[in-house]
Amino acid sequence: MKTKGWPFLKNILINHNYVVSLILLLIIGRIASPNFLSFASLINLIKSSAFIGIIALGMTMVIISGNIDLSVGSILAFTAANTAIMFNNTHSILLSVGYAMFIGTLLGFVNGFFVGKAKVASFIVTLATMAAFRSLTVQQGQGGPILIDQEAYYSILRTIGYGTFLKIPYLVWIFVLIVGLMIFLMTKTKFGRYVYAVGSNEKAAKLSGINVDRIKIYIFSLTGLLTGIAAFLYVTRFGSVDTATAGKSYELDAIAAVAIGGTSMAGGKGFIQGTFFGIIVLYSIDSVLSALRVPAFVNDLIKGILILGAVLLQKVLNNRKVNN
Repeated sequence: MKTKGWPFLKNILINHNYVVSLILLLIIGRIASPNFLSFASLINLIKSSAFIGIIALGMTMVIISGNIDLSVGSILAFTAANTAIMFNNTHSILLSVGYAMFIGTLLGFVNGFFVGKAKVASFIVTLATMAAFRSLTVQQGQGGPILIDQEAYYSILRTIGYGTFLKIPYLVWIFVLIVGLMIFLMTKTKFGRYVYAVGSNEKAAKLSGINVDRIKIYIFSLTGLLTGIAAFLYVTRFGSVDTATAGKSYELDAIAAVAIGGTSMAGGKGFIQGTFFGIIVLYSIDSVLSALRVPAFVNDLIKGILILGAVLLQKVLNNRKVNN
């Protein structure tokens, strides 16, 4: 006789496997460090993950549509470098954030155009633009960092990167707000339904009247916009941009968060809220490894294993779902 609890547990494993990962990590973290589950630690965890977390929200949309974006780290670097220059010239927060959003959207549009209109595979397009945007960034900074005017930074810009409201950092408020907006976009709007439709079956989506090319352009452009916002926040937090290293491996972290969060790497299925918890899991790993004094170079190895493990778990659970 089947137990009543098994269908519920099976649903959790298939659709929300990140919950199990998060619970295990919280238990391990608690054992490793007594303060791991404190409110301050959890808020600091979300704050630390805000840049990559915002990028990962866009990556979720891209992967649900059946595509990939390897250029987000380079887009962040290029956008952050130009945002720093804009702020040095204007000392205006509004102009700087607007400029960051514009550049990010423009670079995302470039990706979307080649994927949607030119019909080039997203892996190839974004691999090429990853190299191109990084090269332009390094050239702009002549291989070194772009520094922000320190007096203006401390009097104006730093407030966003380090300030708080109700004892919670602005970065956390902004991240959570964007998570909420993206959940609404993907679950309550026609655009969100189209994204899932394109990822599930592109040919069927075309036959149903969806302009697939345009949807792909919108998806990559919106991902660029989110990366632009992350780039602005990056500048407010660090006060300078190392053109050679800024945003390096961010695409790996974003993809890992999406995979851990339960989004199908084959497209057509995924959850924004899953990615939110996925990024928390990813950064919890860093915290746990630090608490256990594991060497930092092990992190990327573990992230790679997690991506592979998450994909294999999806495959096994989905096969069982089909067989049942």
